[in-house]
Amino acid sequence: MRKYINSKIAVIYIALCIILWSLIPTFVKITHSNLDHYSYLFYSSIVSFLSIFFIAIYEKSFKQIFEYSKMMIFVLFILGFLDFLYYLLLYFGYKKANGLEVLVIQYMWPIFIAILSVFILKETFTIRKFFSIVFGFFGVVLVITKGDFSTLNFSQIDVLFIVMIGTISFALFSVLSKKVRVNATNAVMIYFFSAIIYSSISVFNYSSFSFPTSYVDWFSILINGIFLNGISYLFWIKGLTAFDASKVAPFIFITPVLAAFFLILFFDEPVLQIYFVGLFFVILSGLISSLKLKKRA
Repeated sequence: MRKYINSKIAVIYIALCIILWSLIPTFVKITHSNLDHYSYLFYSSIVSFLSIFFIAIYEKSFKQIFEYSKMMIFVLFILGFLDFLYYLLLYFGYKKANGLEVLVIQYMWPIFIAILSVFILKETFTIRKFFSIVFGFFGVVLVITKGDFSTLNFSQIDVLFIVMIGTISFALFSVLSKKVRVNATNAVMIYFFSAIIYSSISVFNYSSFSFPTSYVDWFSILINGIFLNGISYLFWIKGLTAFDASKVAPFIFITPVLAAFFLILFFDEPVLQIYFVGLFFVILSGLISSLKLKKRA
C-alpha cells in the first residue's frame, strides 16, 4: 500500500521537484549531448531506473514488487507509457515547430491536471482553482514570450496538436498515479523500467543504437538521468500523495519563471521587467491555490 506522507514533507518534495525541473534550461546550456533524442531518452531512462532502483534497495521496498498482482504491474507499465509518450511527442514538437509555441503548449499540463482531477479523482473545481490556473498560465506565457505575443502565431497547428496530446498524457499520468496504491519508489522505478523498453523500441524504429563516447554525453546523461528526470519524478509522485492534484498543479507554473532567473544568474542574461510581471502572476496563482490547502483525507 502507498504510504501517505506528512503535508509539510510533501511541500518540500514538490519544492525540490520544481527546483530540479527549473534547472533543465541551465543544464542544457552548460552541456549538450551529441546523441539524438531517441538515444538520449533511452540511456537517460536506464540511468533513471538504476538511480531509483538503488533508492528502493536502501528503503527496503524492492521486495514488495514481487507481491504485486499482474494487473498492478500492467497498470504501472501503462502509466510508464504515458510518461514516455509525453517526452517522445515533446521532442518531436521541438524538432518540427517553433520552440516558444511548443513550450507554451508544454506548460498546459497543469491545466489538464486540474480538469482531469475533476473526472478521475472526483476533486471539486472551484472558482478559486480556476483563477489560480489562469493567472499561473498567464504568468508563464509572459515569461516565455518575454511579453512579445507576436512570437506566437501557432501556424504549425498540426504539430502543436501532437505536442498537446503528449501534454495531456503527462497530466493523465500524474492524475492516475494518485490512484495507484503501491510504494511510490517502486512505482517510479517501474515507470522508468518500462521507459527503457519503450525507448529501445523507438530507437530501433526511428534511429540506431549508438554508444555514448564523449565525456559530455555521459555527463549529460548521468545528471539528467539521476536528478532532472530521475529523483525529481520521485519527489513529484510523493508530493502528490498529500494534496489534491488540482491544488498542486498551479505551483508548477513557478518552474519556467525560476528557470529564467537561473539563466540570468549563471549566464548574465538580461533582466527584463516582464519577468517580474510574470513572477507576480505566478506568485498570485500560488497564493490563491494555497488558500485552505488541506491534507488529503
